[in-house]
Amino acid sequence: MKTSELIYDWNRIHPASLRPSGHVLLNDETLRDGLQSPSVRDPSIEEKIHILHLMEALGINSLDLGLPGAGPRAVEHTEALAREIVQHKMKIRANCAARTHQNDIRPVAEIVQRTGLNIEAATFLGSSPIRRYTEGWSDDFLLETTESAVKFAVSLGLEVMYVTEDTTRCDPEMVKRLYSAAINCGARAIVICDTAGHATPMGTFALVRFIVDEVVKPSGEKIRVDWHGHCDRGLAIANSMAALVAGAECVHACALGLGERVGNTQMDQMLVNLKLMGIPPWGEQDLTKLKDYCQAVSRATGVPIPANYPVVGEDAFRTATGVHAAAVIKAYKKNDIELANTVYSGVPSHVFGLEQVIDIGPMSGKSNVLFWLERHGLPVADDIVERIYKRAKSSNHTLSHAEILECVQPAQATSD
Repeated sequence: MKTSELIYDWNRIHPASLRPSGHVLLNDETLRDGLQSPSVRDPSIEEKIHILHLMEALGINSLDLGLPGAGPRAVEHTEALAREIVQHKMKIRANCAARTHQNDIRPVAEIVQRTGLNIEAATFLGSSPIRRYTEGWSDDFLLETTESAVKFAVSLGLEVMYVTEDTTRCDPEMVKRLYSAAINCGARAIVICDTAGHATPMGTFALVRFIVDEVVKPSGEKIRVDWHGHCDRGLAIANSMAALVAGAECVHACALGLGERVGNTQMDQMLVNLKLMGIPPWGEQDLTKLKDYCQAVSRATGVPIPANYPVVGEDAFRTATGVHAAAVIKAYKKNDIELANTVYSGVPSHVFGLEQVIDIGPMSGKSNVLFWLERHGLPVADDIVERIYKRAKSSNHTLSHAEILECVQPAQATSD
């Protein structure tokens, strides 16, 4: 019997309107917005190139190469990544962040000229009333800045992705005026931003649907709509899904959710959820490199992966609880890997190149001990099992490999 036949999936009991209508695109912000976290180390060019290749292996559609207007180091790293894409004929597309003035936009065009890589200019500008009040910006200033920046980028031959910061706290009239102005001046992609992590899924849906209906459709142009969200309320993934359902085509995200404050939408978790939902093209995508990607970013930035982090954390597919372990072990004894990876997990580990791990701790039963010994090719004698079991029950933590071997070795020494 197929494992899918043993699960009643309430996640699939919904109308088609609650799924993205087409293919989903993903834009990786790890090497730009992700590096704005105050806790990260800026990786070397070599580390960034390694991460770039892992993005390509995962089939991520595009990435933000950096903000070359920030200075010489940013230019050097951005150009190195661009050259790597060209040299290896990668499929991944590129964009660069740029504030809405010429000094930021011009370096993007210069890198395009030197490398031959088509790079989309992601020009961004604050939009919300609270930001306008703080900065002393008038409505006319925002519109004039938008028009000038987009026209300048287009004049340099750049494709333009126009970004409004703090869109989720912006009034409807200004949202319409800014995006309409950008589209009229030549922008062919617009990015809706939850810069402060303010939105809920319901608010996200309402905003994206408003922009699609009130700006994109009336424009008569083919406009890509992107969603860029932060995770201050812990809703980044949920908001991204809501944005896709409402009509967005592309989600911006970072490995491990890196970024300012509590970070951006988690790219790895977007990949996992789109895969498990069977949303194209991710339903067919090979994601066995997902852990390599997350570990490479963790090493390069100095940000550790929490043990309980979904899918790639040390504890994601690890249990020492007797009841849970017993069910997994029974599934293994049926010679059914898929069953073993699903019976006590909502995420089948084998899909991501991983496997279930049975450990031994104070909540374990003897079945944990027997399985652990068998898996490690060690003798399954009653006295050994009893010794390990008692050690675990008297412990306040999951036993380490070394602690278990201490229980095994006395018996081995006696038999010798």
